[in-house]
Amino acid sequence: MNHNDHQRIFSRRAFLTGTTLVLAPQAQGHAWQSEAKPATRFGMITDLHYADKPPSGTRHYRDTPAKLAKASEKIRAADPDFMVELGDLIDAAESVATELRYLKKINHEFSQLAKQRHYVLGNHCVDTLRKEEFLSEVQQRKSFYSFNSGNTHFVILDSCFRSDGTPYSRKNFKWTDANVPPHELDWLRSDLSETQLPTIVLAHQRLDTKDNHGVRNAVTVRTVLENSGKVHAVFQGHSHKNDYKDINGIHYCTMVAMVEGKGTDNSGFSLVQVKPDSTIAVEGFVKQNAYQWNRGNG
Repeated sequence: MNHNDHQRIFSRRAFLTGTTLVLAPQAQGHAWQSEAKPATRFGMITDLHYADKPPSGTRHYRDTPAKLAKASEKIRAADPDFMVELGDLIDAAESVATELRYLKKINHEFSQLAKQRHYVLGNHCVDTLRKEEFLSEVQQRKSFYSFNSGNTHFVILDSCFRSDGTPYSRKNFKWTDANVPPHELDWLRSDLSETQLPTIVLAHQRLDTKDNHGVRNAVTVRTVLENSGKVHAVFQGHSHKNDYKDINGIHYCTMVAMVEGKGTDNSGFSLVQVKPDSTIAVEGFVKQNAYQWNRGNG
């Protein structure tokens, strides 16, 4: 059985017992209820694109609150240590006031999921808003930073910079021109050199592809991650689809977008466990695939 076959089998109802991935009936409730508490556990969603406007193609902006409410049933029952939002929490608006209105509404709902929350900036988050305006509303001090939870170091990246280093805001950018600027790369090298913990990186634009959804200097960023010898996995969004690549021993996992498709049957979110031995288990819901990676052997 190949990797894609495993993903299809385990994509919706898989969970961990010990270190073995097994299937469970939906009626049994959340897997974490029968688990010994892992080193850390967190919820993750991406690309909600909330906006009060009609659908565009496959994106159903007004359905996002209902999808998030449905996801909250699983997430709140699981009681994660923190929540991660991987970018594009809102969709673009023509005015600052409208974009702030979108943000206030959806963040009010998102903020109910966990006391501790981490927001990765997506290009749509700062289409009209400045970074400072978005961060102020969600009560986050910085757009890139790191933190520890359990036995794991987490890094939040911000790739919302033009090639010339100018931050995205006020419709001053092309979405295909995403970059991690030199000052952030310097910070990243320093941050990774100072931790002794296995590390997970959280990003919006992809670090594993050369197409329009990729960070333009992704090769340079990957080199920094690889040289550290500490990065186990990268979780990213932006291209709205499940995808996975192993590049030089680092797992690059692209998460499915919540905004895609009409109704709560078209959505995606995940609950992630990091075990004391640094095994990472991703429990995927609705359209989100599930994964398990053991430290050192993929």
